[in-house]
Amino acid sequence: MILSPSLFAADAGRLDEEIAQVEQAGAEYLHIDVMDGMFVPNLSFGPNILSGIRRKSRLFFDVHLMIEKPERFLEPFIREGADGVTVHYEATDALDEIAGICRERGVKFGVALHPRTPVSVIEPWTDVLDILLVMSIEPGFGGQAFMPEAVPRIREAKALRERKNARYLISVDGGVNPETAALCREAGADVLVAGSSVFRAQDRKAALELLRR
Repeated sequence: MILSPSLFAADAGRLDEEIAQVEQAGAEYLHIDVMDGMFVPNLSFGPNILSGIRRKSRLFFDVHLMIEKPERFLEPFIREGADGVTVHYEATDALDEIAGICRERGVKFGVALHPRTPVSVIEPWTDVLDILLVMSIEPGFGGQAFMPEAVPRIREAKALRERKNARYLISVDGGVNPETAALCREAGADVLVAGSSVFRAQDRKAALELLRR
């Protein structure tokens, strides 16, 4: 199980320290939510922030572009240190172009699905997909409760992967805590994105271990 703390829940005034703590505590990925105020009603990190924190961490930077037409900003985020870029199916008509750029630049290609978007829509890209991100909350805000309907969607994503002989990782984002993490693992998740349950914990290592069990 890969654990990916969500930077959006960290203390914005202490990002270096916050990232170092979760890295030392055993996290493998760092989930970086990028919001444009259009696709979701919130704003967050830009490429300049990514550049600044990249120099301080060896974590896999999983950049989640919650923005309209993410192909416009793909290159800047790759250039500043993204190891993987996940875009929303609902936000672009250029998935083939995005997949090609990711392949050329040697970064992982991910697609995120809104809670009401059918899992089946990603079938045309299963042979090039590295990460399928199943949203278990409404995208845009942290601290929301886990949506139980995400569990059968994780199972569907796993069944599709087996049927298509694909290799993508199934990631789950939203409301992940020790209780919901267990549901996600049982359903077939490979990556757990957790914000508040990690960054608001006094003992980050213990928080990550609880999610991993």
